[in-house]
Amino acid sequence: MVSPYSLSRPGGVQGQVVGLGHALRELGHEVSVVAPDDHRKVGEVAPDGTFVVGRSTGIRTNGSVAPVALRPDAALRAGRFVAEGNFDVVHLHEPMTPLVPYGCILRARSPIVATFHRSGATAWYTALRPLARWAAGRLEVRCAVSEAARATAQAALGGEYRVLFNGVNVARFANAVPYPTEGPTILYVGRHEERKGLSVLLEAFASLAVPATLWVASEGPQTERLRAAYPPSQRIQWIGELPEDELAARMAGADVLCAPSLFGESFGVVVLEGLAAGCIVVASDLEGYRAAAGDHALLVRPGDPASLSAGLAVAVEEAAAGVGRASASARLAVRRHVDDWSLERLALAYTDIYKEACSSWRPRGAR
Repeated sequence: MVSPYSLSRPGGVQGQVVGLGHALRELGHEVSVVAPDDHRKVGEVAPDGTFVVGRSTGIRTNGSVAPVALRPDAALRAGRFVAEGNFDVVHLHEPMTPLVPYGCILRARSPIVATFHRSGATAWYTALRPLARWAAGRLEVRCAVSEAARATAQAALGGEYRVLFNGVNVARFANAVPYPTEGPTILYVGRHEERKGLSVLLEAFASLAVPATLWVASEGPQTERLRAAYPPSQRIQWIGELPEDELAARMAGADVLCAPSLFGESFGVVVLEGLAAGCIVVASDLEGYRAAAGDHALLVRPGDPASLSAGLAVAVEEAAAGVGRASASARLAVRRHVDDWSLERLALAYTDIYKEACSSWRPRGAR
């Protein structure tokens, strides 16, 4: 299982790599993870089975900062590890991202399954087009986490894709002990950068007429500026990066989970996590969020503070009254919906794809 992004930085792709690896191990498979990491020793296998290929450098792309390993020796280490590892399958996530996946594609002696996560055009596809098209030709099976991700990859590379999804650790959020609150509470979880829409949420919350507390989790390049503009108070609590257990407890304790992203969301893991924890979810009406939520979230216009404030008011009032999305019947329907997106179900789907890749693959010299 290969991640081009550093496991020392929180991110959706990294979360899927680690979570899917764990779910596959639970099914009895042996899984090695190959990735950059900024805090562990390079060139060795960590106690959790991760082979650390190098350190990361933050590169701006798609409205975010991608922590990728750009040194050629990181790609060489990754390629050598997969070539010598006697693996049945090499599974690349975001396979066209520089540089680690290219080292694996060049040296792999096993079938390669690739999962495309990105939604929206990226300069990488343009800058690396000849190399990317060559590399894509070596992929045995191409998967995408959503229709939006499939469309992005297909426009850049052509080819056919299996549309799956991103998995959620449902039990972690559904069984979490709720963090104590002192009234209606809204939770934001996401990197503090323009694409994630935190500034829109803060503006919307400032005009919210109903009483509520806003928990702002995570950090990012906009943290200092936004915290200065909206300083900590009884209404706004900046709670920073959280360990997994506390994050699940905060979601279970919150009444509302807000996902106000502006663009670039190919899927909605945070939406599903909020639903699994029992939150009413208010999210931007983006294709990825819409697909993940089904009809179980309140969707609002992206980048519109007034629309978001109105949506939050409805959600807080529903939570207080126990009606609408907060009713018992709605929560039962949500749980059934979320179970369909579990990491366990995703691991089973990939197991079938791995078997298919192994049965159809022939070494390049034998083709």
